[in-house]
Amino acid sequence: MQGLSLSTRRHRWKVLAAGVAANAAFSVAFSGIPMTAVVMRDGYRLDNATLGLMLGLIGLGIAVSELPWGLLTDRWGDRPVLLTGLGATALALIAMALLAAPRSGHVPSPVWLGTGLLLVGLLGGSVNGASGRAVMGWFAEGERGLAMSIRQTAVPLGGGIGALLLPAIALHVGFTALYAFLAGLCLVSAWLTWCWVHEPPIARQAAPAVAAPSGGGPLRDARVWRIVMGIGVLCAPQFAVISFGTVFLHDFGHVGFAAITATMVGLQLGAMAMRVWSGRWTDRRQNRPAYLRACSVLSAVLFAALGLTTHFVSDATVASLATQTLLVLLVLACGVCVSAWHGVGYTELATLSGPARAGTALGMANTSVFVVCFITPWSIPHLLAWRDWPMVWFTAAACSLIALPLLANVSRPQAKLSKTALSRST
Repeated sequence: MQGLSLSTRRHRWKVLAAGVAANAAFSVAFSGIPMTAVVMRDGYRLDNATLGLMLGLIGLGIAVSELPWGLLTDRWGDRPVLLTGLGATALALIAMALLAAPRSGHVPSPVWLGTGLLLVGLLGGSVNGASGRAVMGWFAEGERGLAMSIRQTAVPLGGGIGALLLPAIALHVGFTALYAFLAGLCLVSAWLTWCWVHEPPIARQAAPAVAAPSGGGPLRDARVWRIVMGIGVLCAPQFAVISFGTVFLHDFGHVGFAAITATMVGLQLGAMAMRVWSGRWTDRRQNRPAYLRACSVLSAVLFAALGLTTHFVSDATVASLATQTLLVLLVLACGVCVSAWHGVGYTELATLSGPARAGTALGMANTSVFVVCFITPWSIPHLLAWRDWPMVWFTAAACSLIALPLLANVSRPQAKLSKTALSRST
């Protein structure tokens, strides 16, 4: 970014703020709605299997739409895609408030709920790749890890807001108010996008020089696909905690509502802090692949510990304060660790693909992530029926280990070529 005016350099932080706001607004929905799982199960009169399907439908919608949104972002630019996606998501949430919320004497069909959640995912998936591409375009190579990690704090930030507010809104005011609140957040973030997000001044000048490092683009690059798959698999344990952590603490641990809320808020705040720290730390040390593998190993250890603890806890001791505290601490540690790596992983992927194709690459990653986001809550009730909670957490540990070989170093020539292409854009 050398040679740019002071006002232009300052404006990049506004672009980053708008990207964080867009991601946070949508994250309150896709991370926060699962936090209402206990209230949703009662309000909509769902069994665990149907609840898991409902919670997974947002992820399915995002998975289906992420790659098309990413391709459109590379073709149209960040601003049009963000404005279209955020505005349409707000309209979908307003429709849910009117048609898919339980009221006194009326419980809507799960079809209405599922259709609404799927539509929210299809439309809201626009924010992930578009905001990431905007950040990659405005920040230089030595700052991208920090900038992308700050952007990725939007996910736990939104999750924290969702965990703090949505269960209380659903319990005391109702799902009509909940969906209206989410629609309002999307409209506010759309307004910030309108005010601040546009292509960086260097974009047109740099366009001929920033073609993707691999001749066929990200869709034909085996290295990109390997990281994409690793990112997706490592998200499975994270979604297990987000989607059914509250149900686990409520049903198995007999933990109170206030303590569950505090645990989930603490999880998201811890994930935010770790994402910012990890982005800055890996920028300085240039060790992103090693950091990703370390997160995989530690996540596997922690989820295995949670599985073992759950296996050996008896019905007689689960109600004790010491046991409940241990379960809360393990869920908290698992959730923070398995959420800490996102900014680093996405930066590594975008660096490998090159800024001209970052929208496509991030769309690929988010497709992988949200396919897992659909599969995970859908699968957990079946694991519970088969072997109860220990199997859920042991499976999460296994997914962490499966991701380990996928998050390996890119080859040296490819990494060098990717960094060269990125430096030309700045």
